Order: sequence, then C-alpha cells, then structure tokens
Amino acid sequence: MPETIKVAAIQAEPVWNDLQGGVDKSISLIQEAAKNGANVIGFPEVFIPGYPWSIWANSPTDNAPYMNEYFKNSLERESEEMDQIRAAVREAGVFCVLGYSERYKGTLYIAQSYIDQTGTIVHHRRKIKPTHVERAIYGDGQGESLENVVSSKFGKIAGLNCWEHTQTLLRYYEYSQDVDIHVSSWPSIFPRHVPEWPYHITPECCKAFSHVVSMEGACFVILSSQILTEENKEKANVKGYTYTKGSGGGFSMIFSPFGEELVKPLEPHEEGILYADINLEEKYKAKQNLDIVGHYSRPDQLSLRVNRHAAKPVFFANDL
Repeated sequence: MPETIKVAAIQAEPVWNDLQGGVDKSISLIQEAAKNGANVIGFPEVFIPGYPWSIWANSPTDNAPYMNEYFKNSLERESEEMDQIRAAVREAGVFCVLGYSERYKGTLYIAQSYIDQTGTIVHHRRKIKPTHVERAIYGDGQGESLENVVSSKFGKIAGLNCWEHTQTLLRYYEYSQDVDIHVSSWPSIFPRHVPEWPYHITPECCKAFSHVVSMEGACFVILSSQILTEENKEKANVKGYTYTKGSGGGFSMIFSPFGEELVKPLEPHEEGILYADINLEEKYKAKQNLDIVGHYSRPDQLSLRVNRHAAKPVFFANDL
C-alpha cells in the first residue's frame, strides 16, 4: 500500500436523464481525477442519470412521464454502458465508487458499485432504505448491502448513500469492518428557502451527518455531491420548485479521521474535484482516543445483531 494516497471528491452536475451522456461525463471526471494523481474517487449519489428532485416537487401522476424517461436512462450493472466505465477505471488505474440509479428488471435502486484498478466491480450495494418519497420509485437494498467495506491496494474502502448516514446501526456495522476511507455520496442539497422546509434536509445538517462518520469511525471521508444549474432546472423537471430556487446545492468536502476539513470547499454552484493527500496511519492515531468498536465499547452491555441474508420474493424447497 502506498504511504500517501490521493483521494478525490467529485462535485458536478449530472447529465439529466441521459444515460450515455452520464456515462461520458463520468468517464471524463475519472480521467481528470486520475490525471491529477487521484487513487480513490468518490461520486455523488445517483450521478447517472441525476437525483430526481422532481419526485418531491410534483405529484406522482404529473411526474410519471419524467420518471418513465428516468427509468429508461438509469444504468444496468451488467451492461455495455457499465463496461465503458469499467474500462475507463482500468485505464486510469484508480479505485472508484460510482453512484447511480440502477435499473434491475422492473425496479430502480440507489446503487454504488466499487470498481478497482483492474476495472472489476469488486462490490455492489444498494441503499438499504430509500428516504421519504424516494420509496415511491426505488427498491430497498437487502442483506448483502449491509456489507459495505472492501479491501483494496489503497486501503479498506466503504460507501453509503445520503441519509443512510443517519442509520446509526449501519454506521456502527461499517466501523466494525475496520474502514479506512469512506465515500459519502449525496445529491444536491439546498438551503431552506421557506420556513416549512425541514432544517435537517439542508447542506449544514447533511454535511454534519458525513462529518460524524469521520470521527466515529476514525476514518477519512470523501463527501461527493451533485449540483443543479439554473439552465437545467427544466431538464430536471423542477422549474418553479421553491426548494431549488437557488442554483447550486453542492457541499462536497474531505474529512480526516479527527474530523478536520482537509480542503477548501467549492462554491455550492461550482463544478470541480477536491483532492487531498492522506496517510492512513492517521487513522490509528485517532483510534488511540476513540475506537467505538474496540477499547471504547462495552459489547457486554450493548451489541448489534446483523442479518446479512437477502430476503427473496421466491423461495424453493431446497433453499430452506
């Protein structure tokens, strides 16, 4: 393992409802990050084909034509489009956690594929519980999606999507897997423009959810987020939606295992890539003070039960 690893947090606008456009832009960002020396790259949540804020802005009936297009432009894990991304990762020689809307048969999932430097998908997971109205269009990740840490030549790398960071027990299980680098994938999140909007869905609070992972897990955190520009609000089907009144929505950051911000943030409307050179030894310095699944735990008093088996819709007699 290299003594110093360069990590990269993507802050960029999706190519809305355009599968091939999203693939091309993802490849371009991977190539740019690799050219600048990145070893580990984190993408925002459902970067392909973009986060559908329209499900919050419109009724299901009014939004149905848009979501039909969204479904068709979502990415299948086993597909020519994914093969293009895997080839780009292999050519770049990086480790990438790609966030995308996964189309599988008749259902969409908020997915993350972990692609190593050989272009192999070494792990694949789905958001275990879509948030609020997301449940109208996305399915649940099953037991296999609890496993979210994989070993790589750049350390043990994990990922969670958006409000999965609020799942206390899920976070705790990740820490028990000895994570080094955590990829925190988010959509665009906007300031509260109306008093009725829940404050915990603001950039400040959502950033804090990722921030706490760095301290609890004593790990580096790559927070990657989308942006939404004014000219693309019609494409995203949110024109006139109060929550997205201002353009932007980006709040990307890279945190140390002590919770320090390691980079200067981009502006909320600014597209770019944040980089930080990290040394994984810092993790062990942080754990001297705080190892919540080790010396700072009491498993005799508090412990976690985990079911890693997928719940299948159809069982056969020889499965039982």
